[in-house]
Amino acid sequence: MSDQDRMIELKRQGFFCSQILMLMALDLQGRENAPLVRASHALAGGLGFTGETCGALTGGAVVLGMYAGKGKESDEDDPRLNFMVEDLVKWFKEGYGKDFGGIRCDDILTGVPNGTATRCPLMVAGTLQKVKDLLIENGFDLGGRDDDDA
Repeated sequence: MSDQDRMIELKRQGFFCSQILMLMALDLQGRENAPLVRASHALAGGLGFTGETCGALTGGAVVLGMYAGKGKESDEDDPRLNFMVEDLVKWFKEGYGKDFGGIRCDDILTGVPNGTATRCPLMVAGTLQKVKDLLIENGFDLGGRDDDDA
């Protein structure tokens, strides 16, 4: 199944941008993690449907953290995480932010009929690809970390 088909399937199942990004990343790793998907729901609609920062952007940052973040006491901080998140935010602002009037859900969707059906899938697909590119460029295996025990 293509990424696009999988995203459509997940949207039909009632998942939101941030959750779709997380589910797609978990698919790459051949894993399931319902608590992580539930936690990603809080980012939907711009941080709990407040209209703030777009869930595609925040969800993408969380996916980067899933690969490069500290998950247990014995993990050391990986400086690549902050650089990747910074690159993602800059890319998002320079692209979608300029094209759609900002990086807040309200800015992106207000006054755009059917915006969640047109703009959101475009941003989720683009963000997923950018996240994959950043991970690969920084030496991460998209299949996951060797030390994961979840």
